[in-house]
Amino acid sequence: MRGVVLHGPGDVRVEDRPDPRIVQPTDAIIRVTAACVCGSDLWPYRGVEKSDGPVPMGHEYVGVVEQIGDQVETIKVGDFVVGSFFASDNACEICRAGYQSRCVHAELIGAIGTQAQHARIPLADGTLVATPGMPDADLVPSLLTASDVLGTGWFGAVAAEAGPGKTVAVVGDGAVGLLAVLAARQLGAERVVVFSRHADRQKLATEYGATDILTERGDQGVARLKELTGGLGAHSVIEAVGTQESMMQAIRSTRPGGHVGYVGVAHGVELPGEELFFSGVHLHGGPAPVRRFLPQLIDLIWHRTIDPGKVFDLELPLEGAAEGYRAMDERRAIKTLLRP
Repeated sequence: MRGVVLHGPGDVRVEDRPDPRIVQPTDAIIRVTAACVCGSDLWPYRGVEKSDGPVPMGHEYVGVVEQIGDQVETIKVGDFVVGSFFASDNACEICRAGYQSRCVHAELIGAIGTQAQHARIPLADGTLVATPGMPDADLVPSLLTASDVLGTGWFGAVAAEAGPGKTVAVVGDGAVGLLAVLAARQLGAERVVVFSRHADRQKLATEYGATDILTERGDQGVARLKELTGGLGAHSVIEAVGTQESMMQAIRSTRPGGHVGYVGVAHGVELPGEELFFSGVHLHGGPAPVRRFLPQLIDLIWHRTIDPGKVFDLELPLEGAAEGYRAMDERRAIKTLLRP
C-alpha cells in the first residue's frame, strides 16, 4: 500500500509500505477513505519534536472495515467507522471514568500511521464507532474531524467548563481552536472570544459562533480581554497551541475561580508555581479522550446539526501529502484533508 513517511524535518514522502495484517485478535483492518494532517504532525515536521525517521505519519482517520480479528464483536466487516487517535479498550476503570486516552491498554495510533491506504486499528471494539450507515460523501470530512480535531476542541471546551451564561476565550486559531469555538457554542456559551490575526480564520471562527475577535497576543491580549469582561477575565479559556506564551496567556486571561482547558501539545511549557497558586484558576486538559465524545459527535454530524468539516480548506490526494504539510507549515492552509 501507499503511505506517508517522515524521513526528517521538512522531508515528507509517500512510499510503498507493507500492507497491514491482523496481529492481535482484537484488531481490525480498515480501508482509509479520508485522513488528514494534524497540527501536532507539524512539530516533528519542523524538527521541534525529534523523531527517529523514517516514521509513518497520521492518526486521524475514517474508513470501511475490511477485516476483523476473532475477538472483535461489535464492529463488522463493511461498517463505516470513525476512530479515536488513541486505541483504547473502552472498558477499564480509567475508560469508564471517561479518559480513554489514558486507558491502561492505550496505544497511540500515530505509531501505526493512518495517512495511508489501509490501517490496522488495535482494540477495535473499544476504539472504533460505526456510523448509522454509509455516509453521504459530503459528511465524510466532518466525520473525519471527530477522530481528533473536533474531539480535541470539544474536550478543551468541556475541560474549561464552557456553558450557558459564560464567556469563553480561545487561545489559538488553528483547527483545534476553531472547533473549540464550535464546541463552546454547542455547550451554550453566551460569549466566545477568539485571539486571531488571520482573516480567513477569523471568518470561520465567526461562522462557528465567535462573538469577538482580538488580534492582540500575550499580555496585550490579556489586557484587551479583561477590558471586554469588566476587568475580571473569562470564565473559561481554551488553550489550543501548546507553547509557553499561549499557556500563560490562557491562565492570565482566566478570572479567579475560572477554568483553563489545555489541549495544545505542550512543548517547553513551564508553569510559575507562585503565580499559579495565587491565580485561583483551575487547570485541566491533556490528550483528549476523543472516544468519550464520538457517539455524540457522530450523531450531531449525521443529523447535520454541526458542520466541522469546513475547517478543511485544502484537499489533496494522498500522493500530494508533502504539499499538504508545506501549506499548513506556511499557514497557507488551516487543515489538509488527504484522500488515499
